[in-house]
Amino acid sequence: MTTKKREILGYLKGVEASDGDGVKLRRYIGGPELDNLDPFLLLDVFGTDQPQDYIGGFPSHPHRGFETVTYLLAGRMRHKDNAGHEGVIIPGGVQWMTAGRGIIHSEMPEQEEGLLKGFQLWVNLPSTHKMMDPGYQEFPPESIPVINVDGVNVRLVAGELSSGDVGPVTNEITTPQFMDIELEEGQDFTQAVDEDHHAFVFGIEGITTVGEREIHQGDLAVLNYGDEVTVKAEDGPSRCLFVSGKQIKEDIVRGGPFVMNTRSEVLQAFDDYQAGRF
Repeated sequence: MTTKKREILGYLKGVEASDGDGVKLRRYIGGPELDNLDPFLLLDVFGTDQPQDYIGGFPSHPHRGFETVTYLLAGRMRHKDNAGHEGVIIPGGVQWMTAGRGIIHSEMPEQEEGLLKGFQLWVNLPSTHKMMDPGYQEFPPESIPVINVDGVNVRLVAGELSSGDVGPVTNEITTPQFMDIELEEGQDFTQAVDEDHHAFVFGIEGITTVGEREIHQGDLAVLNYGDEVTVKAEDGPSRCLFVSGKQIKEDIVRGGPFVMNTRSEVLQAFDDYQAGRF
């Protein structure tokens, strides 16, 4: 059986934006460069050591119809919701929140100085699951396996490696893969990818190559279709984030913090929130 290697289809540089109470970030998916990469609705990357750029955090706000993923590289973030759930995300930890039919939560820096750096990813839900019960999959760094694959360290948040190792986040809806990959110069790592998944690679540090093309720090590379991808560090060490997910192939109608299939469903979400039905 032959395999088809995924290559880089195009790059996103991200655009400067702010969200919450003035948190500065770069928006890659969900902005003017790319509205969505089904099932991914948004990708924000934040990284600053200037407290005034993050200290306001993300005060209480609602969501409905999708999932939010917060993955930290540096700093600490406290989250609370209207169901009494509370915790702190630390570097290497992840919170995969399913908003479903509705939740109100906040994410606030648990620090007054130093570097805060990480990712916020929104993953869509199909119409059959948009009104499911809210829930969390939250894992500290010690619960996320770091698998050594021929010398390459892979922090496996979600998905399965060829070795059979599986990440702690389980999701049968979009069957995501979410991997933080560290390579030394000359090393490469190959991962099988479902043909129906959209996928991207984000450059965290150094220069990572896919095929003949480079991904520099701060670049997001959207991949074409294929059933495996190989990332390589050719000019010094590198670190990248690899993410893929099953396409939902449904209409997407956004209304701020709500993402549904029709405008009437979005209006109903606003009405439910204002009436205290979340």
